Amino acid sequence: MPENQNIEWKESWRDEYLKWICGFANAQGGKIYIGTDDEGSIIGVPDSKKLLEDIPNKVRDILGILVDVNLLGQDDKDYIEICVAPSSYPVNYKGEYHYRSGSTKQLLKGAALTEFLLSKTGYKWDSVPMDSVTVEELDKESFDIFRREALRSGRMTEEDLKMSNRQLLDSLGLLGQGKLKRAAILLFHRNPEKWVTGAYIKIGYFGEGSDLRYQDEIHGSLFIQADRVVELIYLKYMKAMISYDNVTRIETYPLPKAAVREAVYNAIIHSNYAALVPIQIRIHEDAVYISNDCVFPIGWSVDTLMERHRSQPYNPNIANGFFRAGYVETWGRGIEKICEACKNHGVPGPEYKLNLEDIMVKFTPLKQPNILKGQNVLINDPLNDLIENSLEKIVITVIKENPHVTQAQLAAKLNRSERQIRRVIKELREKSLIERAGSRKSGQWIVK
Repeated sequence: MPENQNIEWKESWRDEYLKWICGFANAQGGKIYIGTDDEGSIIGVPDSKKLLEDIPNKVRDILGILVDVNLLGQDDKDYIEICVAPSSYPVNYKGEYHYRSGSTKQLLKGAALTEFLLSKTGYKWDSVPMDSVTVEELDKESFDIFRREALRSGRMTEEDLKMSNRQLLDSLGLLGQGKLKRAAILLFHRNPEKWVTGAYIKIGYFGEGSDLRYQDEIHGSLFIQADRVVELIYLKYMKAMISYDNVTRIETYPLPKAAVREAVYNAIIHSNYAALVPIQIRIHEDAVYISNDCVFPIGWSVDTLMERHRSQPYNPNIANGFFRAGYVETWGRGIEKICEACKNHGVPGPEYKLNLEDIMVKFTPLKQPNILKGQNVLINDPLNDLIENSLEKIVITVIKENPHVTQAQLAAKLNRSERQIRRVIKELREKSLIERAGSRKSGQWIVK
């Protein structure tokens, strides 16, 4: 039988195997067999009786825990079984914290170590109570956004949302020991960076190589950031290809909004804000990158992420707030939804790259000319000449079909603003292409 999460085979005893015992204790527990080969076949140990005394004492003195050490035999060969129970508190080997993941031992460092130690004490980073911050200091607009989205999604009823802000925070599990949790500050405070530097989003449009053309930063509570970031990307940083089905105007963006929205929300929810690094969105003509610092669940890889998996948020309190607002689900289906949206849109699926302390997702947009914006102006600018010239032709077509159509009806039919339609009508009249006969209410258009 090969090694697995709970089994380790060793030919002989070495004191460094105390690290493996430490790893088992910090994970789900397990067994180490001394006197076996890599496949678990018994080869025996010559000093079994001495090991029965030495191993328990070394484990107790160095790791501070007790293990069962049993002498077993097969075919006149002695071998040792070390049974390690999972520990309810962190176990260290000479100041090092090891963890059993799959069939390997990992040395925990940095953010992963912080997360492990917090989890062993029953805390997550976003659940730590904050001193000297009151409910009254939180942001009204952020509460308004939450109530609006929670009601719209049906995750909370109108009656539920009539409660006070403090009662709402309590119902969301954002109060601890009578104090606001970190998650409450991030979700509802107008300036969470006062406590958590880097709790914002950077967006940049890049030309060739490192050529940064223009950029934006989105600050405020996480609900404000979520409410604004995707619309900003699609208004300012992406250009829709315009086509017409008869007189119906069709806008095709280079990437599906549902996929980008899910990826951005995932970054907000799972970001390791303790790293003090903002979420970064890089937009190029041929790629879009979304990256955030993170602490992956121990033992997970990119392959785990792309397979069906249970939801395991790094910031469960923040994730719960986003769930109750209707932004996300709690079934670990986010990546599936992103892949489905990309497939339906006709673009390649997302590509994830996991680095030491951050994760990056890459989207490849539709291969069309001038898809992404190259200058710092609004993308769907109503004064764009090319679009206007096309719109003039469409307006004339509609007028021919219905000479009595009003400007308000034109705007509704063509999905344009009345201001834009008025401008087009004015230009058509100045060019003597159309004229109005009769009164404003009962008259009609004449195409010359």
